[in-house]
Amino acid sequence: MITDKINHPPHYTSHPSGVECIQITEGFSFNIGNAIKYLWRADEKGAPLDDLRKAGWYIEREITRRINAANTTKSVSSTSSHESTRPSG
Repeated sequence: MITDKINHPPHYTSHPSGVECIQITEGFSFNIGNAIKYLWRADEKGAPLDDLRKAGWYIEREITRRINAANTTKSVSSTSSHESTRPSG
């Protein structure tokens, strides 16, 4: 059997479920999808600790992104609520 290393590399298609990694990751945000990708292939490419660290890097990036988004939302809603209670005139 010939392996298609471009469209269906073995480290993405060898999962016992028969599901290809991209079928799962496409439903997630960029950071979460990449973390899943690195976890998925961690034991398939010969450097599992590197792939686990890369997954962790994407997870930390997503945590930071969500914290920043929450802080921005709080800041905007806080500003909006102060403006609405300001006396006119």
